[in-house]
Formats: sequence, structure tokens, C-alpha cells
Amino acid sequence: MADTKHTKVLIIGSGPAGYTAGIYASRAMLEPILVQGIEPGGQLTTTTEVENWPGDTEVQGPELMVRMEAHAKAMGCDIISDIITDLDLSKRPFTATGDSGTAYTADAVILATGARAKWLGLPSEEAFKGFGVSACATCDGFFYRGQEIVVIGGGNTAVEEALFLTNFASKVTLIHRRDELRAEMILQERLKKNPKIEPLWFHSLEEVVGTDNPKGVTGVKVKHVKTGEITEIPCSGVFVAIGHAPATELVKETLELHNGGYVAVKPGSTETSVPGAFAAGDLTDHKYRQAVTSAGMGCMAALDAERWLAEQDD
Repeated sequence: MADTKHTKVLIIGSGPAGYTAGIYASRAMLEPILVQGIEPGGQLTTTTEVENWPGDTEVQGPELMVRMEAHAKAMGCDIISDIITDLDLSKRPFTATGDSGTAYTADAVILATGARAKWLGLPSEEAFKGFGVSACATCDGFFYRGQEIVVIGGGNTAVEEALFLTNFASKVTLIHRRDELRAEMILQERLKKNPKIEPLWFHSLEEVVGTDNPKGVTGVKVKHVKTGEITEIPCSGVFVAIGHAPATELVKETLELHNGGYVAVKPGSTETSVPGAFAAGDLTDHKYRQAVTSAGMGCMAALDAERWLAEQDD
């Protein structure tokens, strides 16, 4: 028979928002359960140097998440390695179903499922995923020592990936559909100074080219967005860095969404459209998307949940 676990507060997700919510909910004696999800630690586990976390001039992303998890555990948060596959917010207590078969019932829920990498949706991109096409430089950059690679995108993610990949690649071509980047100026300055990076403006990825036996990437076809001219660039790896989409699969039918699929919360709070359900971090943040703001929202969600639960007992 499947296990059932009950908690006052169920936290779904384990990035900075989830772990911070776990710390604050534990301090409030709510005895929270935190279910880590498919990627324990969230996006920061696939980041190398983090230079904007207050108190650490530089810290490795995975190390920071290990510390946060340990902090939440030390406060008394019950951290479970499981993936929530279904969430019923139609009646209280809320019910979540884990991939393990465990049912979690909760008086309140904090959603901190974060965001995931976006893809372009090209058939050739899909065909070579894991065989030269990646969305994670820190996961796969090591495999391209001394080789030429391309990065697609123009925001912070793309520039950070391109800079990181120069640790391995002989040349990085950054392909962007405009002639200026959206990345922070400090990152743009670093990019300009790096002799290994060559930007290719006004181009978009048309096709990933490669071989089937052995399966691997040999180049990309790119299109000039103004003239339509197609150019083929030889490369061994393609890193798609066009941003992230909120992981709302569990709640897209039950919670109010806005701004392209982010969970809507009431201004100045983490309350969603369902009383007792709270959202924090990249799942709801279409504007800032920083580790520190995610952690701040995790704190807010725990405090909001604590107050809401107290009101129910009155």
C-alpha cells in the first residue's frame, strides 16, 4: 500500500526559493516537507561561478545549493528525494502524488519548481540533443576541448555560456538575431575582451548538421535575418542559450498564469489564485530571475503560509 505523508506545509522544488522556504517554515515550527523534484538544487547546480550571492565574492553554484540544503535540514526541514507528478488543489488538505507512489497531503503548499531551458524547436536540434546539442555549458563544455563550438542567444545566459566555454573550446561563435546583446554590461565587456569569442550578428539557427554513424554535430546552417542568405559554420557543439520557461506543468490548469506562463501572485505577496497555495522563485518571476530574489520570495512564501495557516485556526 502506498505511503501517505501529511504536513502543514509542502514545499515543491529545491532551488534557492524552495530551500529558503524550508528554512523559514522550519523556524516557524511548521515541520515542512520539501520534495526536491527532478533537479535537486535547481538551475544553480548547472552553474559554475556565482558572483552575485551576497556574502560570497565568488561561489560555485552546486556548492551553494549543497549549503542551502544542509541549512534547511539543520533547521528541521524533511527533505525527500521524489518528483511530484500530480497536484490536486481543488480541496483541502491539498494532495500531491510522488513518482515514488507516495501521497503527500498538506494544509498549505509552496510551489518553487523554477524554470527550465528553452529550446528552438528545430527537428535537427531535437535529433542531436545529447550528441552535440546542449543547453548546459557547465554540464557538457568539458567534451569540447580544443574544438570549435557555437552558442545561440543574446542574453545573460548566452554570454555566460560563451565565456565559460572558452575554458575548453578553441573558438566560440555567438550567434544572435540582432546586432546588440541584452546581457548585463559587465558580461558584454568580458565578451568583447575575450579573443576566443566571435559574435555573428543578424543571424538565426536554421539547421544543425551532423553525422549518424557515429552520431555527432559537424556544423550549423545559419540564416541572415535581413537577406535570407544561408551560411554553414563548422563546429562540434551547439549550445542553445535562449532563456528559460517556468515549470508550471503541475498547476497550469488550476492556477492563474500571466506573462507567458508564469504563476500570477497578488502584488507584494506570494499568494496565488488558490487560497493556501503560494508560489516563489523563477516559477513566478518573469522580471528579475536571480538567485537572491528567488531566496527572498522563498522567505516571503513561508511567512505568508505561516500567517495564512494561523488565520485558518482562528
